[in-house]
Amino acid sequence: MAIKTKIIGREALQRRLDELVPEAATAAAEAKLEVAQELASRIASRAPVDSGDYKASIRGGRQADNPGIQPVGGKQSKDPDATAVYADFIWRLLEFGTAPHVIKGKNGGNVVFAGSDGGLVSVPSVAHPGSRAHPHVFYTWKALRKAAKAKISRAISKAVKASNNK
Repeated sequence: MAIKTKIIGREALQRRLDELVPEAATAAAEAKLEVAQELASRIASRAPVDSGDYKASIRGGRQADNPGIQPVGGKQSKDPDATAVYADFIWRLLEFGTAPHVIKGKNGGNVVFAGSDGGLVSVPSVAHPGSRAHPHVFYTWKALRKAAKAKISRAISKAVKASNNK
């Protein structure tokens, strides 16, 4: 006899799971938050350090607690229990690097920047040499992904077993 499966979608699956085991959603939400916080700490430990401001800005949290803030490497989710890692916008420039380019003043004006002697310099354009990539976000997630999924699955399984023993 063959095993038959039916793909019902995430919302329908969540509804069905909530009917059977209401505690499973709570357990999964707690596990997701723990995974996001662990991932954020691992990313921060691998982040390049300059002044330390960027490294300090990396944090994991629920998307519902961070409305309107773009998560690192993703988009806002419709899942009310969704979690993500948040960091300053510069994460993308550090992760992928930048190509050499010319910085021009707005509306034909000059570019003002700090010179080597600490004074301000005003010039029509500046050749930026670019920056090399410092990958620290995606390879960290790739290394943790399997363990993260397993942790969330274990939390759901534990809630299901606890409800069956009642």
